[in-house]
Amino acid sequence: MKATTYSKIGVKKAEVALPAAIFGVDANHDQLKIAYNRFLSNIRTNNAKVLNRGDVSGGGRKPWKQKGTGRARFGSSRNPIWRHGGVAFGPTGNENYTKEMPKSMIRSSLKQALSLQVDIIKVVEAFSASEYKTKNIISLIDKIGVEGSILIAASKLDSKFIASARNIPGVMMLSIKQLNVTAILDADAILLDADGLKELEVWLGSTKGAARKEAISSGAKQ
Repeated sequence: MKATTYSKIGVKKAEVALPAAIFGVDANHDQLKIAYNRFLSNIRTNNAKVLNRGDVSGGGRKPWKQKGTGRARFGSSRNPIWRHGGVAFGPTGNENYTKEMPKSMIRSSLKQALSLQVDIIKVVEAFSASEYKTKNIISLIDKIGVEGSILIAASKLDSKFIASARNIPGVMMLSIKQLNVTAILDADAILLDADGLKELEVWLGSTKGAARKEAISSGAKQ
């Protein structure tokens, strides 16, 4: 598996080999569906809230006496089956939609998603901007030849690049550790920087022990 590489200004260069341990994994579609829905559930907010019969104003007086009217007995006009009554069994605003997933399954799902999208991955030397100009980022994207939903994943993005690219429709910027199955599968093109590709290899390609040693050694160097 190989991906085309580009310079900072979008000039096409040689191809780079992608590690099969990350970009050549067989996909388990059931697992990917779980991971995809998990991300959407975890960013879901619980803003919806209804008024139950205790929250609706009014209804303090009994509509009619208990017996002798021939009608069904009611204690409040704010009963859920009445017009202007409260809502029964509606959202309360306390719902918790988050879903858990083992870390090993998260890593596995990311590798499967990247493997499915390997044909749309392109590697850029680095993402940097010398000035705040959106047209420079648009020019870079045009030279690379991608369009639609573009995912830019990098080890590090400078503030000028972020400010210049965030208003471009369809462009999403994430750090490597922010990558998720939903963003990867929804993308029409994925742009990685060279340092980001190396970080992916350490994060997803290494075993747990090797990744821990790498993190310790990198921390020691800093």
